[in-house]
Amino acid sequence: MATVSIDVDIKAKWPQGQCSYSPGSVEELAIIGMDLLVKELGPQAARDFIEQVFEKYPEGHQDFQPADQE
Repeated sequence: MATVSIDVDIKAKWPQGQCSYSPGSVEELAIIGMDLLVKELGPQAARDFIEQVFEKYPEGHQDFQPADQE
């Protein structure tokens, strides 16, 4: 597995407010991205969107089950 270094400063704004993030790892960046997807699209649409990413890597997630199907 490769080591990835990131340098990110995220500023998110919407009518109800704003927030900023400075993730220090790829995992933190992914969590922030998913959180923003849920806020924007709602839980089911965000889950469908994320599932499209998993479809690109079928050998890497044979055991993956969405939380509501476990």
